[in-house]
Amino acid sequence: MRNLTAVAPVLWGTTYLVTTELLPAGRPLLAGTLRALPAGLLLVAAARARPRGAWWWRAAVLGTLNIGLFFALLFVAAYRLPGGVAAVLGALGPFVVAGLAFGILGQRPTVRVLAAGAAGLAGVALLVLRSSVALDPIGLLAAFGGMVSMSFGTVLGRRWGRPDAGLLALTGWQLTIGGLLLLPVALCAEGLPGRLTPANVAGFGYLSVVGTAGAYFLWFRGVTTLAPARVSLLSLLSPVVAAVLGWVVLGQSLSGGQLVGAAVILAAVLVGATTFTVRGPGRSGPPGAAPDQAGCVAKPTLLKAVVAP
Repeated sequence: MRNLTAVAPVLWGTTYLVTTELLPAGRPLLAGTLRALPAGLLLVAAARARPRGAWWWRAAVLGTLNIGLFFALLFVAAYRLPGGVAAVLGALGPFVVAGLAFGILGQRPTVRVLAAGAAGLAGVALLVLRSSVALDPIGLLAAFGGMVSMSFGTVLGRRWGRPDAGLLALTGWQLTIGGLLLLPVALCAEGLPGRLTPANVAGFGYLSVVGTAGAYFLWFRGVTTLAPARVSLLSLLSPVVAAVLGWVVLGQSLSGGQLVGAAVILAAVLVGATTFTVRGPGRSGPPGAAPDQAGCVAKPTLLKAVVAP
């Protein structure tokens, strides 16, 4: 099960390479739409369930935060930043989740988690301020905003738990709602490309079927069976894959200061993930969630997967 779960962040790590090399240039909203909507419809059809009661508006909120807004910002960042930079910035997500969980759920992170978050912020400073090449400010803001958006979705998902229909249905609802929100905006702001090349079609198909529907399915299987610390560690594969592909395939390079910053961030995430325990109220979690070795309740809904997704 753990090996299958690791496939998800590996697939997410290929998003930036596919975006820059296979998708039409300058159409981040269209890319987000065609990644989310077909995958969502596929999962909804497989789950054969629709929201009921409060889950209509909850699914809409989660779909906006985790998919609609997140995917739009994700692809803006992908078009404007090297894959390694954008992916490593996304690795701060677990620490933003810790801060939001304290404010919304009353869960107090340990001192080691806070220290790891501070180290991660220092790493971001090195990554951005020591760049040998000017980094696009819009791309940086988009990468950071996307991470914050999905962090909010993660905490709200933890607060609301999961519907009786299950995680497959919840994932499908969010992808479908997020895709439907992006569709009119993409059509008005960007329109449809004059033509799609075979490479464009292959890129969209890969991101939707493999990088979204397949990857999310494998990820949530692991989330519901593995301890949160293990899942967090596996998510580190995403920025590593993105950075390696940027260097090997695209010939991108990072300065010495950026490499140090990236190493600090990944080390901070590693330390924080292995000690991601909580104290205080909010420990019960939703029905069906099993405690891990440290007594925490495993998060059953969308966790920040470094890139997303």
